[in-house]
Amino acid sequence: MKNVRKSIIDVPGFPKKGIIFKDITPLLLNPKALAHVIDLWVKELKKLKINKVVAMESRGFLFGVPVALRLKAGFVPVRKPGKLPRKTISQSFSLEYGKDKLEMHQDAIKKGDRVLILDDVLATGGTAEAVTKLVEKLGGKVKALAFLIELSFLNGRGKLKGYEIKSHIKY
Repeated sequence: MKNVRKSIIDVPGFPKKGIIFKDITPLLLNPKALAHVIDLWVKELKKLKINKVVAMESRGFLFGVPVALRLKAGFVPVRKPGKLPRKTISQSFSLEYGKDKLEMHQDAIKKGDRVLILDDVLATGGTAEAVTKLVEKLGGKVKALAFLIELSFLNGRGKLKGYEIKSHIKY
């Protein structure tokens, strides 16, 4: 994890003053560290027999697709409003620097699907909580949530009580 942690850069004042953004793009340039992250998730989550990996726009997609392929699961993108071409369901939520809304195709999850929700960062938990609601509205069972980074001081786990949560790096 040392290579992974070294590949994450703090960017003060992004997206607004007072926020310290954790930039993962240097990690994406390091194939060894990136492969290590994917391998860890697959090893930890294989036993859950996931059949759908749900990831949030946009950085979650970078990890969600390779994890889904390795788990032999389908991949479900969650996007901002108006970005998906077919009928969607939506969920509003609050995040550490404002409010937002997410959408998922209404036929992406079937009743009883075993779902992994994956994203790059767990901050306040608002985004992840919104996605759990989308999955459960469609009848899916959230088996775990996985994050590269967890900003523990923001207590995002507080919004996700009752769910298994995996994070590689905690700040």
